[in-house]
This record gives sequence, C-alpha cells and structure tokens, in this order.
Amino acid sequence: MTSSRRWLYTLIIFSGSFLLFLVQPMVARMALPQLGGAPNVWNSAMLVYQALLLAGYAYAHWIGRFALIKQGLIHLAVLGLGALTLPVALADIAPPQAGYEALWVPWLFLLTVGPAFFAVSAQAPLIQRWYAAHPDAGDPYSLYAASNLGSFAGLIAYPLLAEPLLPLGAQSLYWAIGYGGVLLLVAAAVASRRGIAAPAHKTASHAAADVAPDGKTIALWLALSAVPSGLMLSTTSFLTTDIMAMPLLWVIPLGLYLLSFTIAFARNRALAQVLVVLAPIILLIDGGLAMFAAGRANLLAAIISVVLLFVTAVALHSRLYTLRPDPAHLTRFYLVMAAGGALGGLFTALVAPLVFDWTWEHPLLILAAAALVPLDVWKRLLGRLSIAPNTLRIALIVGIFVLFNAALLIYQRTEAVRVLGAAEGAMLLVLLTAAIAMMVRRWSYVAMTFALLVGLGGLANLQTSFEGARERSYFGIYSVQEQADGDVLLMHGTTIHGIQRSGADALEPTAYFGRESGVGLALENAGSVVGSQARIGVVGLGIGTLACYRQPGQDWTFFELDPEVLRYSERGDFTFMSSCAPNADIVVGDARLELQALPANSFEVLVIDAFSSDAIPLHLLTAEALAVYDNVLTEDGVLLMHISNRYVRLEPVVARLAETSGFYAMQLSSEADMAHDLYSSNWIALSASRAPLDRLSTTGAWRLLAPPEGPVWTDDYASILPYLVWENFL
Repeated sequence: MTSSRRWLYTLIIFSGSFLLFLVQPMVARMALPQLGGAPNVWNSAMLVYQALLLAGYAYAHWIGRFALIKQGLIHLAVLGLGALTLPVALADIAPPQAGYEALWVPWLFLLTVGPAFFAVSAQAPLIQRWYAAHPDAGDPYSLYAASNLGSFAGLIAYPLLAEPLLPLGAQSLYWAIGYGGVLLLVAAAVASRRGIAAPAHKTASHAAADVAPDGKTIALWLALSAVPSGLMLSTTSFLTTDIMAMPLLWVIPLGLYLLSFTIAFARNRALAQVLVVLAPIILLIDGGLAMFAAGRANLLAAIISVVLLFVTAVALHSRLYTLRPDPAHLTRFYLVMAAGGALGGLFTALVAPLVFDWTWEHPLLILAAAALVPLDVWKRLLGRLSIAPNTLRIALIVGIFVLFNAALLIYQRTEAVRVLGAAEGAMLLVLLTAAIAMMVRRWSYVAMTFALLVGLGGLANLQTSFEGARERSYFGIYSVQEQADGDVLLMHGTTIHGIQRSGADALEPTAYFGRESGVGLALENAGSVVGSQARIGVVGLGIGTLACYRQPGQDWTFFELDPEVLRYSERGDFTFMSSCAPNADIVVGDARLELQALPANSFEVLVIDAFSSDAIPLHLLTAEALAVYDNVLTEDGVLLMHISNRYVRLEPVVARLAETSGFYAMQLSSEADMAHDLYSSNWIALSASRAPLDRLSTTGAWRLLAPPEGPVWTDDYASILPYLVWENFL
C-alpha cells in the first residue's frame, strides 16, 4: 500500500487555490477599459466567483458517487476541457445599457473565466476526499487551511508581483502554464490512489459516517458561511464608501477573510480558540465604533472595520469547523459552505445595492454575526453571578435601555463637529465596557449590539433614508447636504463631489474648478487659446460646475457614467447646468467607449475629470485612452486632466504618456481657499501642438511636468504600486 502522500495533496490544493485568486484580480484588471474602478465592480466579480465555486463544489459532490479512479478520470477530463479556453482573454460582448451594470458585469466575468475557474474550484473538496480515502490519512479538513493559504498568497501576489512586473498577456500565459502544472499534479494524485476503492470510514471524533447531517445542522452550516462572506463584501463597500477610498483597499477584507479559514481550519487550535473568546467583545465594541465612524474618514475607523471582519470571520468559521461531519459527508459540507458563501455574496453584491440607499447590509450582517458568534465562555463566566432569572432579565432590559440612550447622546453631541472630544471619548469607553455585561445571554447580547448600532449612527442614517436625501446606484452612494450658510454639497461617500454656493455666488465655480485652477484658466481663456467657437467636451459631469465657464458661441458636451448623478442636475438640486448650459449635450455611458464612437476632430478642448473619490480608473490613463482623446481633438486642441489625489502620484504617469505619445504638456497647481469653497487642485494640460500651450501658459503659473517614471501605462500593463504616497495612508 502506498503512503497517504499528504504533501502532494497539500501542494495540489494550495496551487489550485493560488491560481483561483490570482485570476480573479487579473480578469478584473482586463475589464477596466470597460468597467472603470467602482467598488461594486469588484463585488460583482466576487459574486461570479462564488457562484462558480458553488457549481464546482456541487460537481465535486456529484462525482463522489463513483469509484475513486473514475472520479479522477472525470476530473482530468473536466480540467482538460477548461484548458481549451486558455489563455484567459476578456469575452467580446456588447457594452452594458445604463442601469444594467449589476447584471452585465457578472455575465462578462462568467464568459471570460467560467470554464477554467469551475474546473479548478472543485479541487478543494475533491482532493480532500481523495486524500481521506487512504487508510493512513489523518483528518482531511485541515487541508482546507492550505487551500485558503494558497488563496491568500495568490491574492497578494497579484498587486505586489504580477501586476507591477508583467503585462496582461504575459500574466494570462503564465496562468495557463500554472493551470497545466496543476493538471499534472492532479494526474499524479489519481495515480497515487490506484487500488483504493472507497472513501474513508468513519472516525472516532465524528458522528457515524452513515448518518447524514440533519436539516438544522445544514441550515447552521449555511448561516455560518453566508454571514462572513457577506460581511467581507459589505466591509469592502463600507470602507470605500463611508470611511476612505484608498487604492487596493479591497485586497484587505478579502485577504483577511481567506486567512480566517486558515486559522479556523488549522490542526493547531490555539489561535482559533483565543480569537473565538475575543470575538464577542470585538464584535460588540468594533461594531458600535464602525457605525459611529461612518462618514468620518480616518485610518483608525478603517482598522476597526477590518479587525471586526477578521475576528468575527475566524469565530464563525471556527464554529463551522467544530460542526464538520465525518469525511464521508465532506463534499456535502463544502457544498453547503459554498452555497452559504454565494448567498452572502448575492445579498451584498446584488440585492443590497438595489434595495438599500446606503450600506445598510453592513450593520445587518454585524447583527446576524452577533446571533451566531460563540458565547459559551462568556456565558459561563458571567453566569457565575448569583442573580435570580427574573431579576437578571429586568436588569438586562434596563441596562440595554440606559446604554442605548447613552449611545444616542454621545452621537448627538459629536454629530455637528464630527470630532470625539475627551469627555465624549471617556463616555464612549465606559459605555462599551458596560455593554460587555450583556453577553450573559444570547438575546441580551444581540439586543445590545442592535442598540449600539442604532444609537451610534444608525438612527441618524435612518432619518436620512426616510427623508430621501440619499441615493444609491451601482457606482456609488450620493447624498445632498445643505450647510448652515446655505451652501449645498453633493457627497459621494465621504468625498465632496461638488459644492454650489448660495445667493449671488450661486453660479461661481467651486471645489477643484475655481477660476485660478488649471481647468478654470483654460476654459475662461478658451477663446484666445483655441478659438471663440470652441467645441468643449467634459468627461465627468459631477454637479455641472464647469458648465458656468461656457461662453457664447461654444458647443458643450458632457459625458457621465452614472445616470443618478445626472438626475441631481435635472431635478434642480444643483443649477449650474440649467442656468449656464441648458442646451448642452449629455451622453450617459462610459466616456472612453462613447468617445471612440465619435468622429475625429470633434473637440477643441477635452476635460477628463472622471476620478471617483480617490479611486483611479486606469483605463482613462493608458496610451490607448490617450489615442482616443487625440483622435477626437483637433490638431491644436487641448486636453485637460485632473490628477488631484491623496494616495497616488499621477504626474509622472501622465508625463510618461505625453513623452511616448509626442504630446506637449504642462501642469498647474492651485492653492485652497476655504473661505470661497475652493480646494487645492492639480491639472495637466496636453496638446499635440505646442502653440495652444504657449498661449495657455501666459494665463497662470504653469510649469513643465516632473520627469516621467516607469513604463508607459497601457490597457495591457498598468500598476499604481510604484506611485503610491505611503505617508498619506497613515
């Protein structure tokens, strides 16, 4: 009899999972020219991957009815069919209609990577089952830790190694080679199980193998899988929408989610047990703090949110591990886990954006986690207090009521200034410490979690929802806020998307578009720079601030990706468009695709201001994108690019683009003037001809660009990693 060859099965599972989570961001990167950088794009991609994972696990469960050698041959055939679709290339389908992105994006990813992803995704449960079939094999469930460690390694390897070092074509080729290597490893595993006819028998540590799990157990598996999956995606949306829109931020929640499986399913239970004990406290405290921090962008709030996700996921997955069945039911267990993961993803990525006007899915999932997280240790510890049941019940109800009102008071005292003072901080610390006592009972713990979520911001957000002052689309969450001085703001998450002043200055350009900004100088002097009959295109409508630079004889066209943004101008929340450019053409859709469809020489000036908060739509900063802009501009036309960003240095990127494309370029930085609602901004002006830039340079303190750095960005290669401003992350 051959050995169990644990090393081989561990390597196969690790390698397959590494490939799965390497291809996920790779395909998302391929799709950037069509999708841009909205957070929901990644959530849609994750939904497809979870659905494919579910299909793969269902297939693994189905073929478990056959003899091991037949299972092996079937799976090798499936892997071979998946190989026929390689190297991975983006599916060629028509662009989405406005409003149907939530359906179109999953369809694109499914067609692009579906067959190969399906084939590899089946391997985690299938290979574990084959391993367990050997009489000398130990517990196969610990191999699942290797699966998630491989997933984490693949996820981190993409932004740190693959994207900075390799163009997309090479990434796809190397992935196909890795796929071939996994196929050979699977063939070796099949060969190692020749002569073994049946799966493993029941083990002493599990229930009898011939007793199938009951419906209650399966429902609990489903819930324990769905909540962490949904919480991972909701944390991503919550962070990018309500805390801070940092580049690559989506990697952190997903990476921690994967690591939670590695800890929860490890053979050494020490770390998992410690985190299980800490989880109820962290869930209660960090859940309340995360709600309190919503809309108050800072690094501490981001850390609180990811710690909450990680510890809660470890606790729920550890409980899942303790409920694992005998290896004879292993594939059923993983199938239900995959179904739970897909269910959580479906709720967060598809249902929530359609049903909610804010990231309500996040506090709802925190509340669901409170109903599931293990409380055994704390219930025993707090249960030592000798209090009569009726007295305890009354004390808990009164305590919840008092703490809820204390939470509400703290939030109301800090809502206007949005800063936590020393007194309020001390009150909050006492409040959260006292709330721990509620862990003595499950019902009081869930009720206390609910009270904190509502009191520390939930009630205020509910009021905003009921007032209809907030809208949610596939591309973001927007709210209109009126300031005490009458100014009206459009908020995109935590980012100010535009400001309209009140009174006589209502039509005065504000924010990044003031008269001393690069775009302000260019548009105000367009007549002398490019001619009095200029045709001007603007990519990114916002609240329409730039419309008030329109002059008689000019023809303006705006390009806006999100129909929801357009509606703010159409219904009169902001009046820049209706007052200054009521007859301007407005094109709804991805600007790059729409510009490609226009005839050559369509504009004398083209403004690119489509950056969503601090997210970078790379597809607007590539050589191919610049070629599109060049085509629609006249020979003496001017391209204006807004590059203001807290986290990424875009000037050397654009400098390289200009150098390789033969464009002249110069840059202007304007200072903030908060008394007039003006922000500091950086604009770059580019032209294929030197003459218009010479004329523009006389209007302000324009300077030459900093030296270019790195290779030119293309649709096939782009990486923000070398240009990150690391100190601004702190």
